[in-house]
Amino acid sequence: MSAVPDVSVIVAVYNTMPYLTECLNSLVGQSIGRDRLEIVAVDDGSTDDSGRELDRFAERYPDTVKVIHQANSGGPAAPSNRALDVATGRYVYFIGSDDYLGEEALERMVTEADRRGADVVVGRMVGTNGRYVHQALYKDGNRDVTLDDSALPFTLANTKLFRRELVEKHKLRFPEHLPVGSDQPFTIEACVRARKISVVADYVCYYAVKRGDASNITYRADHLSRLRCTAEIMEFTAALVEAGPTRDSVLRRHFTWELAKLVQDDFPGLERSLREDLCAGIAKLAGAYFTDGIRDAMDVKRRVRIALAQAGAVDELTEAITAEREGRTPPLLLDADGAYVRWPGFRDPRLGLPDRTFAVLGESVAAHLAQGTDLLASAWEQPGDDLLYTASVRVPVVGDVRGATLRLVRGAMPKSADKPGARRVPAGRELPAPVGEVTAEPAGDGTATVLRARVPLERRTVKLGVRVYLDVAGSTYEIPVRGTGKPMPLARRWGREEDPYRASALVNDKGRVVVHTARMHTPRHTLAFEALRGLAGKLRRKLKSTLKRALRPVLKTKQKSRRK
Repeated sequence: MSAVPDVSVIVAVYNTMPYLTECLNSLVGQSIGRDRLEIVAVDDGSTDDSGRELDRFAERYPDTVKVIHQANSGGPAAPSNRALDVATGRYVYFIGSDDYLGEEALERMVTEADRRGADVVVGRMVGTNGRYVHQALYKDGNRDVTLDDSALPFTLANTKLFRRELVEKHKLRFPEHLPVGSDQPFTIEACVRARKISVVADYVCYYAVKRGDASNITYRADHLSRLRCTAEIMEFTAALVEAGPTRDSVLRRHFTWELAKLVQDDFPGLERSLREDLCAGIAKLAGAYFTDGIRDAMDVKRRVRIALAQAGAVDELTEAITAEREGRTPPLLLDADGAYVRWPGFRDPRLGLPDRTFAVLGESVAAHLAQGTDLLASAWEQPGDDLLYTASVRVPVVGDVRGATLRLVRGAMPKSADKPGARRVPAGRELPAPVGEVTAEPAGDGTATVLRARVPLERRTVKLGVRVYLDVAGSTYEIPVRGTGKPMPLARRWGREEDPYRASALVNDKGRVVVHTARMHTPRHTLAFEALRGLAGKLRRKLKSTLKRALRPVLKTKQKSRRK
């Protein structure tokens, strides 16, 4: 090892076998080389074989691996601080002992830090075994970022490269009393103090592993503990960053993520007193930090849940979560001022929540529309030789639905629409004029609109998707009508007797209704024409061959005369 290693990798370890072995192998195998690397691993009182595995690596790589054993502290903060006290590298890097690095990770990050003069470098991270890792920060490539111009606030884990001079200058350490999120105050302050923050997005540096038993510390804390930790982190941030866009950018993450997770699917099943305590805690934080800027930047579902908690509307919040979990999609109210999701509490005079809390503000509501769209009936109408496809479709919108229509559309939906089940049509994309008749009327329960469509079919061989189009908050949405489990009309013969077609309504492998029309057989007059055309072709070829044979002697005579 060189006198001063380029990077000290800090590993806080507690009962992470067998994952620890892969973690350590990924470190000693780094392309930066062991002579530029220091690994400081602290065994926090492990009761499995983690301590022995650390010692094995220290014995095998004595110039690279340092191991410290200590009594269990209850979290990763204390062992991380102990390692920081003995680290000597120009940079420090933190890794979870159940995770692992890409082979070139440290070399790329150190190179980027030196080249750009960055105090913090964020290497691209991905999840394994189904572990979710926010990816927005990496979409725009390698670059410099700040807390308020990027998705950095949604990537606040300490799994980054930090210039050790910055860490020691500002005496950055981890709060050891926080059981969850103890890395956030460290990371937030480092990013606030840093001269420059850079992103390595073109290489996967870090693989975050979700254990088979889901025992990572992130997954274990109880609700009130998470609330207390989140409150302390938000208060720490508010003391560090003055009110304004930067503070809002950081705290929006906590409203969108940590606090919103406290009021998700498991909330209705909690004891009433616990639900009240959670709402009271969220209300206190919302009263202090839930600015208009944060509110408007959040998606409507989370925004409404935070607002209901802030209002102490435990029953309405419970009903909103239960309704979504059970697939009871609330309607969107469309009017001249915008679009509003009618969650419980909307325009409830007892709560007095502003309409803007429930407004669709630029976000996509494709999944919401798809979930609430339901095929009620479909059939054929056959006036004479013509055929019309008819459908009644329930859509989860009420109010001004003048732009709602149904079309039969050729071509597949883009793959990006598969997960939400619908899509927002790109701005500027022109849609063909609607064909046929479409009427709209309120559903009997007042929570939706029923579209009734009669669409004439053309005589051609084609597959057409049945799709609803809705205008919501300045955007047009394209929603494939689903037909799984719905009765489809029987295939129908139509057209002229001498040239019949067949129409069928099918459900494809994605559960979407498709109308397929095709000619049943080639008409007799077409067969006769094709036979005549074939005969004419044969005659032309025969005539051409006969002329060639007849002209061959004449051509030979001319060639002889030229040679003479």
